[in-house]
Amino acid sequence: MARGAPSPADLQVVRELAAWDVVVTPSQLESWRRAGLLPRHRRRGLGRGRGSVVDAVDPLVVESAAALARHLRQGRDRRLAVLAWFAEAGTPPVRPGASRVPEPPVAAVREALVWALQRSASQRLVEFARSAAGAGEEGQDAWYAAAGRLMGSYRGRANPALVRAALEAGGDVPAEAGGPDGRSMVHVAAAIGLGAQEVGADALAEGFAAFGMFGLTAEDWAQMLGAAERGEGPPVDWGLLQQNSDMVALVLRASDEELVRAREVLVGLRGFYGLYVLHGLLLPDTPAQAALRQRIDELGMFPFLDHVIAINPSPRQFAESLAVFLEPFFDGLYQILMDQFAENPDIFSIPGDETGAVGFGERWMRSMEELTKSARGG
Repeated sequence: MARGAPSPADLQVVRELAAWDVVVTPSQLESWRRAGLLPRHRRRGLGRGRGSVVDAVDPLVVESAAALARHLRQGRDRRLAVLAWFAEAGTPPVRPGASRVPEPPVAAVREALVWALQRSASQRLVEFARSAAGAGEEGQDAWYAAAGRLMGSYRGRANPALVRAALEAGGDVPAEAGGPDGRSMVHVAAAIGLGAQEVGADALAEGFAAFGMFGLTAEDWAQMLGAAERGEGPPVDWGLLQQNSDMVALVLRASDEELVRAREVLVGLRGFYGLYVLHGLLLPDTPAQAALRQRIDELGMFPFLDHVIAINPSPRQFAESLAVFLEPFFDGLYQILMDQFAENPDIFSIPGDETGAVGFGERWMRSMEELTKSARGG
């Protein structure tokens, strides 16, 4: 074979992918291989001094190339494609019996995560705050102005239960159904970058309450933080908050197994969060769904999940969410909801309806059609 000519194995890969309507070239395969994204063909030695040969194309090479080609469209950075591939590999196949997408090389995933997180608005905001910490009032004012522009436009999703009640009654969604905005969250970011002493307990209480975690109000947080300041309650380890806010450092410290587990937690919690959101869109309710929502409500976690989870995330959003779910707390939350799901897995089974998931889907479609007709005045 002439130097520079494509190998017979790569030509076979190109032909197999073409049968799947996936177009790649031998030069692309070699480029991906040099970048550490594609495994080399397994070779068999022919004996002493006789070299080696590829007996058959490894299906892993074909499937990995197909996954990369799906996500590496024109003009897209290769690292974004790796993130999209990693996200797809952690998602169960849609078609029954279909095989899972192979995993991308974890070293390439880690590199892509760090690259994306370094360019994320939240990471830049924290780094800007740290630089402003020693710049006096002028620097802090500049940081607050930048943070306000970035986070002030954020608005949490409306409470699904109140939205559902309004839709079923044919009325408008009440103002109190709206989720928290991002203005109060700026105080938490300030504590991370500027230091908690620069922010104060009252402002921090507003910030933590805006995240909605544990169902605590600003007054609840203010009472706890005030008690900590006076030495009347457990001390607050602000260093831990600052440490865990550095998403790049979290990814660099995580093991390969922890990155994969964080993806499992993210995908699982996204499913539970999606069910909660769809309740507001007239998804037929079942005892299993109600039990899952109750567990989320007991922990006061819906507003926070709403803040960190996107139903159909971009690769950059996926990277930020995955870094958040490296925290052991969320692994525990996922396990709690999985245990609840194991107790009653009939999410799409309406009591008394023998048609199962089919009847469930038909009932939801009817509800949506009736809602559409009502909105049109028909």
